[in-house]
Amino acid sequence: MTKTILITGCSSGLGKMTARHFAEKGWNVVATMRRPDPELANQYPDRILVAALDVAHPGNIEAAIQAGVERFGGLDAVVNNAGVTMVSIFEATPAEAIRHIFETNVFGMMNVIRAALPHLHRRSGGTIVNVGSGVGIAAMPLLSLYSASKQAVEGLSESLSYELASQNIKVRLIQPGAMRSTNFTATGMAASQAAPVPESYKPYFDHMLQSMINYPFASTEEQSVVEAIYAATIDATDRLRYQVGPDVEEYARLRWSTSEDEYRAGMHRLTGHTAWRDMAK
Repeated sequence: MTKTILITGCSSGLGKMTARHFAEKGWNVVATMRRPDPELANQYPDRILVAALDVAHPGNIEAAIQAGVERFGGLDAVVNNAGVTMVSIFEATPAEAIRHIFETNVFGMMNVIRAALPHLHRRSGGTIVNVGSGVGIAAMPLLSLYSASKQAVEGLSESLSYELASQNIKVRLIQPGAMRSTNFTATGMAASQAAPVPESYKPYFDHMLQSMINYPFASTEEQSVVEAIYAATIDATDRLRYQVGPDVEEYARLRWSTSEDEYRAGMHRLTGHTAWRDMAK
């Protein structure tokens, strides 16, 4: 029986590539996005259904899932890929921007999972793949809200992995590194215009932003993340986390294989904080 997967955030970048990958592997795909674009469906008319879905609105999540079930007969897996970021100083970030990040990255993911679970139960099992981030392991300066939202995804995913195992539903957590080829950073920088930098933070912000631009690791390839998502979806083991990218592997090593002091020293160095402290002396 051909399996069916629903993927959020398919309008561009990682989501669109993931939808294509699953279709090429013989899956039926419900490719969802806030503003439906028929391009994917035109490329794979027998395999891909494009549906409108905004993770912040439970009603249209139900509608998208139902459309997929009516077209393909059921639902076997979900990839929670939709997400937003923001580069800002926390103190100056408007409350509405904070809510938007959590509505999308955390509550939106919860909305999709809750809507999908009844359909996975009807299949007597399935898989939920949550796309997290390296900042879910190691928080970064200027990304306090994004880091907080992705660390919430860490906790949600691990707890659910235990609960849902009792229902034969697997939970996977993808932890990608920085992907420069996506428009994610550009989107985050555009959103940052809503949070002007306070004057007292300006030298620090400029230095740390330059450190982000001069990232000390090679970029994570989108295709590697797509392949990790696919591998996680078909994996029959009990594995939860899938780290993709040299930066994430180093953050995980520092976080879980060193002392707290060594971890802090390593992160100061990698984020540019050490250079900042030397300059500020």
